[in-house]
Amino acid sequence: MADIAVTTIQPDRAAVASQWQLIWWAFRRHRLAMVALVVTVLMYIVALVPGFFAINDPNLQNARATFHPPQRLHLIDTQNGFSFGPHYYPMKLTRDPETLAAVFKEDTTKRVDVQFFGRGYEYSVFGLFKSNIHLIASPDKTTPLLLFGADRLGRDVFSRTVQGSQVSLSIGLVGVFLSLMLGIVIGGISGYYGGRIDFFMQRVIDFVLSLPTIPIWLAMAAALPQDWPATLQYMMITVILSLTGWAQLARVVRGRFLSLRTEEFVAAARLDGVRERRIIFRHMLPSFASHIIASITLAVPAMILAETSLSFLGLGLQPPTISWGVLLREAQNIRSIATAPWLFMPGCAVVVAVMALNLLGDGLRDAADPYNK
Repeated sequence: MADIAVTTIQPDRAAVASQWQLIWWAFRRHRLAMVALVVTVLMYIVALVPGFFAINDPNLQNARATFHPPQRLHLIDTQNGFSFGPHYYPMKLTRDPETLAAVFKEDTTKRVDVQFFGRGYEYSVFGLFKSNIHLIASPDKTTPLLLFGADRLGRDVFSRTVQGSQVSLSIGLVGVFLSLMLGIVIGGISGYYGGRIDFFMQRVIDFVLSLPTIPIWLAMAAALPQDWPATLQYMMITVILSLTGWAQLARVVRGRFLSLRTEEFVAAARLDGVRERRIIFRHMLPSFASHIIASITLAVPAMILAETSLSFLGLGLQPPTISWGVLLREAQNIRSIATAPWLFMPGCAVVVAVMALNLLGDGLRDAADPYNK
């Protein structure tokens, strides 16, 4: 009887569900996409308020912590009695007697307890007010906690990676938003009106698609003055990435408009005297909005990789701006690879972000047409 009840209820539920409900039900069955959704949401929460999640000031230099290795958090202290609680042991610098190389060893005689929601350096929250509350804080400022180690100037790699997420993740969203606007407007006009307008716009799209992307990025980024402020550099890098990323989406939108303009609901709207702008944005665009969302999700990783590549090559964002690409420039020499492999941690953050966004895009694309499930 239970099986009969399921078979009689489920079709009725699907029959009255909206398109977005059907997409959500199909998306929830994609386990990897759900995990990617959680990871993506967590990353953007960190990017919204990076100062809260950072432990130390990302710009603070410490000559005594040059190439300091990563430290571990401990929950059980067996060195100074037996007790529970998150803590870490400061590291002291020693020299190898044979090679005279710098060696860091944990000093288990000193225990530093970690404070949750403790006070640390001051940071700005959305540019509206200042705060000094951090998720993890160390009360000992002389021996800071370095979860990802330190770079050649003794700066905390973990805090800099967290701070860099704000620029690297937001530049993908802003760049895709600009590309989306250009793609929808140009592709929509081309597909809706057709004729000479369509022919002219398609030749423009063909020209943009024929341009070699990487050389164009390099040439345009190299043309930016090096003395521009960081905010202006950020805006121009976003515009450069957007100007070469809209053509593919415009072609997709144009194809959908060509197929939809002869549909009955579009003809009915025209007979009712509905204005063309309302037909495009109220009737035609929502019919394939799920496909556009999936395309956006898959385009964000490409923007992140593009910004990282330009900054890594020294043609994108410049220090003191902090982004994942700028941080990876610290790992360009052999010494960094041999003695401080933890400088690649921003690269691991790029890999996690790109994989999560790609899996999320795959799940949205598979769920975009729930009627085929």
